[in-house]
Amino acid sequence: MSGIEWVRWHPKGHLDMKQVLPVVILLLMVKQSVLVRMMHPLRIWNPKSGENIHVVKGHPYHTDGLTCLALSSDSTLAITGSKDNSVHIVNITTSRVVTSLVSHSDSVECVGLAPSSPWAATGGLDQKLIIWDLQHSLPRASCEHKDGVTCLAWLGASRYVATGCVDGKVRLWDCLSGDCVRILSGHTDAIQSLSVSAHQDYLVSGSSDGTARVFEIAEFK
Repeated sequence: MSGIEWVRWHPKGHLDMKQVLPVVILLLMVKQSVLVRMMHPLRIWNPKSGENIHVVKGHPYHTDGLTCLALSSDSTLAITGSKDNSVHIVNITTSRVVTSLVSHSDSVECVGLAPSSPWAATGGLDQKLIIWDLQHSLPRASCEHKDGVTCLAWLGASRYVATGCVDGKVRLWDCLSGDCVRILSGHTDAIQSLSVSAHQDYLVSGSSDGTARVFEIAEFK
């Protein structure tokens, strides 16, 4: 098998899914979907009619290709990262930029909104994971890596977030202290994707080495 691009836990079972070939980012919601290609407009669609409801572009949005996207738990907000080193949070209904987060010095490769607190996490090729306080749009912690950060996953409603790195390591971070609390090894090439099981007991990682690995993380709930 060639390099694994992404992995996802099935929401109703002890299964995981993998994607080997490169794909565009497509997130489905109840009434609309969000599509990101390697270009800077963010498009919001009605999946039933195929209608393009909104296009988000121009100032103060991204000026280069989008690389990553995540939705809030209630599907009202989208957070996007770009090759222009910036992060923006967009209201899905109005297509307006709610806030802009600028602190990375290289391409932003992964983003995520905390499910139960006003925090966001962003990772980039500048070797940083940044935890953001969204109430003030300011960084609360900057977590240094040995190589570029390629993917991240919040560990449920806990204060921990996992990152995957170009160096093949998975790291678990305490967002309150900014400390790395665990390094998970086993891959021999860059980590491409991370996903947490429904009960937050396991973390699955997919890598360019062609393998997926499952780690037990129950103690970090």
